[in-house]
Amino acid sequence: MNSRKVVYLFFTTLIIGSVSGAIVGFAFDYEMYLSGGAANLIVGVIWLLGMSAAFSLISQMGFFAYLTVHRFGLGLFKSHKLWNYVQIVLIAFVLFDLFYFRYIAFAEPGETMFGYMIIPVLLLVYGLVIAYLKARGTNQSAFIPALFFIVVVTTIEWVPALTVNDTKWLWLYFTPLIVGNTWQLLILHRLSGQPAS
Repeated sequence: MNSRKVVYLFFTTLIIGSVSGAIVGFAFDYEMYLSGGAANLIVGVIWLLGMSAAFSLISQMGFFAYLTVHRFGLGLFKSHKLWNYVQIVLIAFVLFDLFYFRYIAFAEPGETMFGYMIIPVLLLVYGLVIAYLKARGTNQSAFIPALFFIVVVTTIEWVPALTVNDTKWLWLYFTPLIVGNTWQLLILHRLSGQPAS
């Protein structure tokens, strides 16, 4: 992949992540942004775009880190099959931790685990859909790595927001991450010219 395509990937991910995060952030607090006049709205939107751009950059760092880890894993385990099993175990571990540790940290007396299982289940379903699209666009061996990236890497990138039980911050942080990660994953093979099989 040449430098022009790398620059394209960087800026498109930055723009898509920034805009998506700004839209979600605006939706959560639209009354606040609309109540103070045009200047308040402009400054608020700029702030949302800036925050979302920062989260989008985290998404890009996570993506390139995963590409390195994936190559390392393939070299270490000497087999796609074994590396895929390791990734499946890590996916299960992260999904369990995603609901269990949040339940332990934030559950009110009498609150059940069910509410804390919604996010991991939705993330898994979304990851399965994106992994299917990636595998269909490239080859079947891309399914588990794509699922791992969407579930595990996105969760790791999301950890700072997960430590605060604030719905607005959870989604303001998550949206640029998941949108950026999805875009990078689904566009990479087109940019690199990897054929489907």
